[in-house]
Amino acid sequence: MYRHPKDILEKFWGFPDFKNSQEDIIDAVLGGRDVLALLPTGGGKSLCYQVPALAREGICIVVSPLIALIRNQVDTLKRLGIRAIALTGGIPFDEMNDLLDNCLYGKYKFLYLSPERLQQELVQERIRQMNVNLIAIDEAHCISQWGNDFRPAYLECHILKELAPNVPVIALTATATDMVVRDICENLHLERPLVVKDSFSRNNITFRVCWEEDKKFRLKELCSRTNTSSIVYVRSRKMTMELANYLSQQGHTATFFHGGISKKDKDTRLKQWLENKIKIMVATNAFGMGIDKPDVGLVVHYQIPDSMENYFQEAGRAGRNGKPANAVLITNPTDEAQVRKQFLGVLPDVDFLKLLYRKLANYFQIPFGEGSGETFQLPFNAFCETYRLNTTLTYNGLRLLDQNSVISLTEAFSQRTTIRMIASKHQIFDYLEKNGPSATIVQTILRTYGGVFDFDTKINTLLIAKKANKNEKEVIAVLTKLEKDEIIEYHAQHSDLEITFLVPREDERTINIFAKKIKQIQKVKRDNVESMLTYIKDSKLCRNRQILNYFGETVRDNCGKCDVCLQKIPFDNDILKIIEQDILQILRVQKESSRGLIKLLTYRESSIILALQRLLEERKISVNSINQYEIIER
Repeated sequence: MYRHPKDILEKFWGFPDFKNSQEDIIDAVLGGRDVLALLPTGGGKSLCYQVPALAREGICIVVSPLIALIRNQVDTLKRLGIRAIALTGGIPFDEMNDLLDNCLYGKYKFLYLSPERLQQELVQERIRQMNVNLIAIDEAHCISQWGNDFRPAYLECHILKELAPNVPVIALTATATDMVVRDICENLHLERPLVVKDSFSRNNITFRVCWEEDKKFRLKELCSRTNTSSIVYVRSRKMTMELANYLSQQGHTATFFHGGISKKDKDTRLKQWLENKIKIMVATNAFGMGIDKPDVGLVVHYQIPDSMENYFQEAGRAGRNGKPANAVLITNPTDEAQVRKQFLGVLPDVDFLKLLYRKLANYFQIPFGEGSGETFQLPFNAFCETYRLNTTLTYNGLRLLDQNSVISLTEAFSQRTTIRMIASKHQIFDYLEKNGPSATIVQTILRTYGGVFDFDTKINTLLIAKKANKNEKEVIAVLTKLEKDEIIEYHAQHSDLEITFLVPREDERTINIFAKKIKQIQKVKRDNVESMLTYIKDSKLCRNRQILNYFGETVRDNCGKCDVCLQKIPFDNDILKIIEQDILQILRVQKESSRGLIKLLTYRESSIILALQRLLEERKISVNSINQYEIIER
């Protein structure tokens, strides 16, 4: 075994030297010290625990939040000839028992697991018996209630300190404010940790905000100008499919990726993208975490993220090879209202939590002072209908009650019912003529949900029942029959929630215990959204400086290449005159839109727009009723 860190680095990864603070972090870990490492995306966080783990006898326990991230890390280590095991979901007890035995006796160097898996008694007992040389908590911001990806199960990670005493802990994250840093150190029980923060500056990435009414057109143009791999981030599963289809129709190789597709499809699509058989991946925000693809030349945010932390982490997946790359956020004035509604309109406040808790207790007829330990099946849709509650707000409220140990909530509800029409429209009309009782429900579905012929679409069976003036059981019966008759593909999920009341009913007093914390969390989430909107609207300060300022870094130099910096560069009058002449030459032959001129000319887009504005002011050209430019005849 290669004992010296640099020998290990060169032997397995082929690098002669560490970069930035990697060596300081590794030395501290090997010296037995707890470490919190804040390194930017692409900053080599994994090496900070993998190298010291290989330098010592024993096994490294790695806690990570995403199955895809775990699998990618384990597969990468295996390809390097390093023995690693992943404890992911769906493993039978006997098989998990064997895997844990391998960790004890099979000279494995890494055990990757989720925080939920760590809570299993069998796993904890085996970890006590292992020769653990290092504990690594990846994506450590998930442990903080002030972070954007708070995972309650992460709060239990500190148990590793008890299971493997006197073993150093390294926590790693790419994005954390000072408040989150304090929370990580406290919740993980880190002892006198070395806190290392490298500069978050990514000088090879050009950050841009692009204001565009026709966002699809701008997306198409950006993808056309990029020859390397690209990622397009959106906020909904439906949008991933819609944009992937649109880009494919425009001649690009594109596919989509979200949490609802099968493992087989995920593996296939990821492999195609990693091998450059597919150029563009349209995905929800979890995609890309921990995936080492260095040649991503473009990351587009098609919708506004909920925080600067998430935006920077996702944008940072561009240019990991150090070559020039672009991170572009496409937006328009209507997006602001949408982001406020999507992220702030569904935040339960203290008053709503009190109302929700009271309704839950009444629904199950729990008297004051009782209910602790009782478990119930909650028919979620029916509950919301009974009390006229917003479903998203209610579900978020239940999660907060779960996180604050008022109730224990199963997560099965997060998987919804989906359908997809596989028969043609003509076949469906023929079918409905012969199956009259199904007609009203099918017509309601077609009117309510667009895209059911193109992709799997989430549906709300209670909503359909209300619109069709039927009950929910009738809707489910029709869907089952349509699937049997091969009219639709139908994936039904049990819509009930299982909740366990953890404390006796005391109504307001129950909620008042953590009311102050809820108000603080609400403020943090509002501030996150406002910071993101401020970044988008600020057209005076360099984008790179705005990002670094947000993360506590003060820099004086502008990047010189973002949309804000380019606005400040004075235009060369002689070049503008040449562009004007070229525009006039084209318009003498044919009328053209600004998009058409941008395609035909090789100058920078902003220069062409400025030349058009000058020609309009000088009344040499005009705009007709279909937004085409034409020469004004003298």
